[in-house]
Amino acid sequence: MEGVITCFHPKCVSLPIRSFPLSRVSSLPRWRNSNLASSSRSVPQRTLCVSASSSDTLVAGGSPKEDERQSKVSSKKEGDDSEDLKFWMDKKGLPPCKVVLKERPAHDQKHKPIHYVAASEDLQKGDVAFSVPNSLVVTLERVLGNETIAELLTTNKLSELACLALYLMYEKKQGKKSVWYPYIRELDRQRGRGQLDVESPLLWSEAELEYLTGSPTKAEVLERAEGIKREYKELDTVWFMAGSLFQQYPYDIPTEAFTFEIFKQAFVAIQSCVVHLQNVSLARRFALVPLGPPLLAYCSNCKAMLTAVDGAVELVVDRPYKAGDPIVAWCGPQPNAKLLLNYGFVDEDNPYDRIIVEAALSTDDPQYQDKRMVAQRNGKLSQQVFQVRVGKEKEAVQDMLPYLRLGYMSDPAEMQSVISSQGPVCPMSPCMERAVLDQLADYFMRRLSGYPTTLKEDDALLADPSLNPRKRVATRLVRLEKKMLAACLMATVDLLNELPDTTVSPCPAPFAPSLK
Repeated sequence: MEGVITCFHPKCVSLPIRSFPLSRVSSLPRWRNSNLASSSRSVPQRTLCVSASSSDTLVAGGSPKEDERQSKVSSKKEGDDSEDLKFWMDKKGLPPCKVVLKERPAHDQKHKPIHYVAASEDLQKGDVAFSVPNSLVVTLERVLGNETIAELLTTNKLSELACLALYLMYEKKQGKKSVWYPYIRELDRQRGRGQLDVESPLLWSEAELEYLTGSPTKAEVLERAEGIKREYKELDTVWFMAGSLFQQYPYDIPTEAFTFEIFKQAFVAIQSCVVHLQNVSLARRFALVPLGPPLLAYCSNCKAMLTAVDGAVELVVDRPYKAGDPIVAWCGPQPNAKLLLNYGFVDEDNPYDRIIVEAALSTDDPQYQDKRMVAQRNGKLSQQVFQVRVGKEKEAVQDMLPYLRLGYMSDPAEMQSVISSQGPVCPMSPCMERAVLDQLADYFMRRLSGYPTTLKEDDALLADPSLNPRKRVATRLVRLEKKMLAACLMATVDLLNELPDTTVSPCPAPFAPSLK
């Protein structure tokens, strides 16, 4: 039987997690945090606001139930798998809350339904939806038991995500003996999927990555994958350093115990699930929070955040909810490319969406040093990244023009005039302005031509209800990118049409800046 570690957010670093066989690592020795285990004190049983549906030990198949139904809360014994999460949370002292777990069918009928957090009653803005005690929150401080060691690991060659992934991989192999078994089991059920039933493209096949052709996100996925591989090679650092802390837990060297594919699945799951807490120590800033993502959906245009308070992590809602409504939390000011890479979803109403344009002054230019100085004086670099924000495309083009004009200058006298002016480069001669705008228009057209589909074709794809979820989310991303590029092109063409004489040929520019 195969399974997966699925967990919660990244560094901004949700997602499909492929399963991996337990049999390959079933012989691993036990590793369990004694502090956590000893804290599992008994408390009076109460009715919990959260319940878990039955699922196999790992991500085995299961037929989806009816859409949008609430998970049943039964009175089975603690040893019953279907109630592990409920009894575990009850025993750990989850305070009364105002949410329930509901489920919706998965696109793949072989997968179990997707769980999500919904309001159990009508909520008003400012209500505390839930408050998860720190005893149920996984952080590096808790995993390693020493904040100094935790900070050393995460400021050296290993990220928090790698350390948390390694910890849960070992805990997963404990099976039911792990103190985190019910939580890991619920994460396994989600299979690393976000609320759109899609995993991070880090776990897509090569053929599926072709859905992102034309988008810079495709290269970012490959670059992130290489970063995960470098993290894997450094895993043994954890073993050598943490071994002195956990002498009572003799476990195998990580790179011998786990293949790279297993680690990659775990890493991506943690990346999609981890919560970035504010105003806490370095060792606590990345946390795995039950009831957090992926059970809790992320949203770009809300302000509700999972927040560290005294002894707990809580969610205060920023809007009213009716009983049964899915509850959302803010994912931070991330563009859609990062939302897809980290969490497996794209938000079409994302006010923080953006694309980038990279420009660079020519180093072969005899006046390069002077131009570099002028650029720096105006807050730009010799290699400058321009942010094109959704709805602000015209402003982004206007921001690029002085930089590009600077690159086009060739007359030393004009250059000295710019140096003495202490300001950005203003419009130049009609032929030079035409050359600048032509280069910019050609750049946007070249980027648009790099996508295999048009906006109209994207709309037709999205209108198909049977479209594969991964292709659907990828199509949404490239469609939004193309809309921003098209808006930039339109703004550039408008400026070209405003030139006093549109018949003027562009001036030659031997050292024109590069755009990519």
